[in-house]
Amino acid sequence: MMSPNKLSDDRGSPPHFRLKKQTPLQIIHIIANFLRIWSIYSMYRYISQTGASVVLFQFACLAPASILFFILQKPWKGRPLSNTQVVPSVINGGITALYMILWGKGLKSCGPVRAILAEYSGAVLGVLSAVLYGRRSHLWKKIGGLIAMLASFYLLSEGWATATYSPLPWEDRDDSEVQTEQVLGLKIMLVPIFAGILSALRRVIARRVSIKNQLKRRLHALTIASATCFMFPIAMWDMIIGSPSGSGGKLPFSTWAFFSTILFGNILIFYADSIAEERLHMVFSSPRHLMAAGACIIVMENAYKMDFSLFGFTVCCSILGFGIYEATSLERSRKDSSRNPDLLNGESVDPNQMSTLPT
Repeated sequence: MMSPNKLSDDRGSPPHFRLKKQTPLQIIHIIANFLRIWSIYSMYRYISQTGASVVLFQFACLAPASILFFILQKPWKGRPLSNTQVVPSVINGGITALYMILWGKGLKSCGPVRAILAEYSGAVLGVLSAVLYGRRSHLWKKIGGLIAMLASFYLLSEGWATATYSPLPWEDRDDSEVQTEQVLGLKIMLVPIFAGILSALRRVIARRVSIKNQLKRRLHALTIASATCFMFPIAMWDMIIGSPSGSGGKLPFSTWAFFSTILFGNILIFYADSIAEERLHMVFSSPRHLMAAGACIIVMENAYKMDFSLFGFTVCCSILGFGIYEATSLERSRKDSSRNPDLLNGESVDPNQMSTLPT
């Protein structure tokens, strides 16, 4: 664990020295996001080709992930957890299960690009916090950011990120290997957008309940176990009854799709995002996080030969990033070099919270 004295010495060091120390962590975070996005594309191809149930697939990946989280974090060890910590974590598990189901269905119906970018819709909680707790001078700025985010999602729903419906006519592609996508409309986009809001809500609850980061990881193991329990009856019902577009309750096995979703999509990304929040002061719904994810999406879209328009995707990402920046903007006159408040929950990062990953 990093001591407060060491942290204060780092803050007093030159900027290039701090940047040099953060560079390896930034590389780790980018690699983890790339692997997570790779697992999303693997999951999308698996579900699209096999017609497997989204709920069954999510449950089949979440159950092993919960076991691995219990092995890594050992929530039964250490200081006993109080009811004020356990009960919200269990409730958070229900929110997590609902988020995963909705987001999985959004991935199947909207495709990877729209589903991944829709996760950043959780930045609307910044607008809500401004309405409830902020100053009116910043309210209109946040509302403007919300409008920009909605405009970005509308352009995504109209297919601007695809070569088929790109605003540039010369980007049309006749390659038979390219998977052509269709215009969805904003109504279908509401499913992954709502899932993104639920994802941000579960992060806020996790930060509110946990005082220290090590405690946060122990409670996260309980949250994932709770999400598995909440998803179990829905997955069993889906397996018995079968979804209308599914494969009759069957779940064909694919080693890479399951392995990548369990390891990269659930476990690795949690620790990588924790490092980003603790050491890099970068929350999920932030323009910096969106920029890293956007670069990974460009690589995977070309690798999987998807119906992709670089120009349209860049326009949508730029508008979305601007909207997130305005919707989650702080009172910059109050910013201090020793504090980096969380935009979603209004809490500062405690230097005593920094801890190492489990070994």
